[in-house]
Amino acid sequence: MSKICQITGKRAMVGNNVSHSNRKTKRKFNVNLFTKKFFWVEEDCWISLKISASGLRTVNKIGLDAALKQAAEKGYLNA
Repeated sequence: MSKICQITGKRAMVGNNVSHSNRKTKRKFNVNLFTKKFFWVEEDCWISLKISASGLRTVNKIGLDAALKQAAEKGYLNA
């Protein structure tokens, strides 16, 4: 599975390392991802999500069910 948050859809970005002499080499900015288990009360089961730190804050703020519905509408969830 790739490095994509299942709640926010965040993925790795590409940029440059810039040296003191202003030489540029390609690099990747990865997402701050965790594999986290949540108890989904509506379905009465445990689910495991690959979620970013900002996605975790979203789940804490609006709740797991609302976050999953929002992610499914936007097409981030692949289940």
